[in-house]
Amino acid sequence: MDFLPLSPIPISPPVKLSFDDLLHEAGGFGRFQVLTLLILCISRIILPLHFLQHIFISAVPPHHCTIPNHRNPGNLSQEDLLLINIPQEPDGTFSSCKMFSEPQLHLLLNRSEGVNMSWVQSCDQGWDYDHSTFTSTTVTQWDLVCEKKGLKQILATFFFIGVMLGTVVFGYLSDRFGRRAMLLLALVLSLLFGGLAAGSVSYPMFAVSLALSGSSLSGLTITVVALSLEWVEMQHRTVVGVMTSLCWSMGNILLALIAYLVRDWRWLAVSINAPCILGIVSIWWLSESPRWLLTKGFTERGEKELVRCAAMNGRKLDSFSKSKENIHSVAESLGSSSTAHSYIDLFRTPRLRKISLCAGLVWFGVAFSYYGISLDISGFGLNLFLTHFLYALVEVPAKLSLYFLLKYLGRCKTQAFTLLMTGVCIGANVVIPRALEPLRTTIAIIGKGFSEAAFTVVILYTAELYPTVIRQNGAGYTSFVGRLGVAVAPLIKLLDDYWPPLSNVIFCSMALVSGLTAALLPETHNVPLPELISDVEHRRAADGKKNKARD
Repeated sequence: MDFLPLSPIPISPPVKLSFDDLLHEAGGFGRFQVLTLLILCISRIILPLHFLQHIFISAVPPHHCTIPNHRNPGNLSQEDLLLINIPQEPDGTFSSCKMFSEPQLHLLLNRSEGVNMSWVQSCDQGWDYDHSTFTSTTVTQWDLVCEKKGLKQILATFFFIGVMLGTVVFGYLSDRFGRRAMLLLALVLSLLFGGLAAGSVSYPMFAVSLALSGSSLSGLTITVVALSLEWVEMQHRTVVGVMTSLCWSMGNILLALIAYLVRDWRWLAVSINAPCILGIVSIWWLSESPRWLLTKGFTERGEKELVRCAAMNGRKLDSFSKSKENIHSVAESLGSSSTAHSYIDLFRTPRLRKISLCAGLVWFGVAFSYYGISLDISGFGLNLFLTHFLYALVEVPAKLSLYFLLKYLGRCKTQAFTLLMTGVCIGANVVIPRALEPLRTTIAIIGKGFSEAAFTVVILYTAELYPTVIRQNGAGYTSFVGRLGVAVAPLIKLLDDYWPPLSNVIFCSMALVSGLTAALLPETHNVPLPELISDVEHRRAADGKKNKARD
């Protein structure tokens, strides 16, 4: 009997396992991830307490030149005493920075009588401050008014210069030594330098302490986002990004409450610094990113963290053992080695170079316009605490609605839309007369909502644009450029002395330019997190389509 030759049975190539497959087996969004997010939310709540503290600790209360005792000719009321010693502005208010060289007693008889301007001089005896709102601020502590008012603005600049430099350092260190260790270091240093700032005995000491505190807090800004996204599956990245951003809004609301209750700047500094202790303690329950561990060759530690995640999520370890057997192959596919990457890698290849240049400009525009709005909350007809509370409160619905925009429009279009609308709102308040305070306040609050939404998107977007091996370098670089914008924002307000709307024109223009630039960035929605630089250079559109059904 003749037998036909047997055809060789085709053997399918082994399925290449990805890290997302491992994470799915361990539970991509279970109790373990919820606990991780709760711990990271502590750090997110801490950040706005420090980043926006300048609004309250450096508030400028109403003030006028100190009137020497010998200038009070009798038992005059406070208003009459000011009338004969302090010149009035065109709007009828008393000058904050000028006084008469001699008491003008004739004004008691005829208030409308003219005054010889040669009798007007600068304050030579210091200033008297209204303490009805704040018992003390850094402004009253070191007389940062009139000729020295620029020093008040520079305090915020010192802080954000520290943040700017710290992002570069922590971005590199967290890619080199891990996310968890750098988060702990950032919290410890923030507690130390924050306490030093609260106890400062001179302006230079306070400025340096603020800069050091800012550089420490920068470790929180970039580490929290990386850890929160690297521990969850692709389809949950949007909701996690929005949730962690809502924690910023909670901290913002908390700042308004704390500042309302604590009116002395030193005790306020202590109050906003105390939560760092809770953050330090919570690190005990925080796990290192297994993505980072595997890309760095720490396979056993990565396996241990994944097994821990699976156990807490209720996955049977026996079924997870199949994935455990593949962890080494996944680590090899990730190119795990001791190779150290640097910031140069952000610009070495064509696609990453384009991403880095565009993302840097977007970050500058987002941060520049956000803090331009946030640090200027006076002049809208409401008190400082209520205005800040409303600014913070409007962030909540803005971020909740942002979830749907990100889900259906994607990252790129949402980023461009929120930035352009921020610019429109800032520009609208340039042309709306100051007499229409309710309308100006409404537009400003809406603009604040869009600017916060833009900030939420850019943080999530940046983490998705860069691969794991240089994700923190990318976060450090973009945050550096963003903080450069923040450091410049307080100084831009000084231009209002030359033309009142000038600073808002600049903030508006920058928001519009960065919004248009955002349109040049690639879409990352429904695309797995890149692990290697080659993943970015060869866009994984096919993987994105394959996983779209899981979103």
